Amino acid sequence: MRRKTVKQRAIDWKTEVSYLIMLSPFFVLFFIFILLPVGASVGLSLFHYDTVSEPHFIGLENYLRMFMDDEAFLTVLKNTILFAVVTGPLGFLLAFLMAWCINEFSRGLRTLFSFMLYSPALAGGGYLFWKILFSGDSYGYLNSVLLSFGLITEPVQWLRDSQYITGIVLLVQLWSSMGISFLANMAGLQNVGEDMYEAGAIDGIRNRWQELWYITLPSMRSMLLFSAVMQIASSYSVGAVAKEMAGYPSVNNTVDTIIAHLGEVGTVRYEYGYAAAISVFLFALMAITRFLIDRVLNAAGR
Repeated sequence: MRRKTVKQRAIDWKTEVSYLIMLSPFFVLFFIFILLPVGASVGLSLFHYDTVSEPHFIGLENYLRMFMDDEAFLTVLKNTILFAVVTGPLGFLLAFLMAWCINEFSRGLRTLFSFMLYSPALAGGGYLFWKILFSGDSYGYLNSVLLSFGLITEPVQWLRDSQYITGIVLLVQLWSSMGISFLANMAGLQNVGEDMYEAGAIDGIRNRWQELWYITLPSMRSMLLFSAVMQIASSYSVGAVAKEMAGYPSVNNTVDTIIAHLGEVGTVRYEYGYAAAISVFLFALMAITRFLIDRVLNAAGR
């Protein structure tokens, strides 16, 4: 292998420095908005601090408290994991399947259906329709239809009955969270060239399922990872949907989540040290989930 000359090494060094200069704003913002808050949260989680008394070091007591002394945390942890397990993988799978099918349409139909599926994300909260649909009086759309057909004799309190509220929140969360994952999957599918499928046919690929497993999924792995991470992250932050639909606390804490509990601990009780410990735990939970997703997606096409 031929050794580089002094001039070539100087050019390479200048190129690397120019790249670092161009990326320096990103590094600065990443440090300010990601590393610094995470580091501050980890440090604060080791202290007892309630804005009244002086903060004092207590080690891991806040983390032990989550699992040994806080029954509400165990309840919201169970709810959060339920929402993440159901809406995360299911939302990711539905978003990919819809993108895969719609990608086969003509350009006009593809644009129309893409807009329709992304519109919930554009609507922001968009919970008014669902609250009217499941309203507990006779004017609620669902109650009105069921009463008119004689299927019920009195209005059902859909958002106040623990028997129904979990399914309703799961439905609304799926509806509101699939838009970004759908667009990411569409972008990934658009970047898979026809020449790759033609080459696959020459190499022995005979059906669409083989194309999907050996060509499509490996080719769009980065977009799949982004889509999966966004879907799982939204499922862990389902607290906004639950709080909007059922209030906080919900009936029997049925749909209360870690995010809602974190808000109560930090902004109502002002236990900032304990709130920091909860946020660090949630961050670790999401990081582990992201690692597992990466391992699963890396298996595609093997």
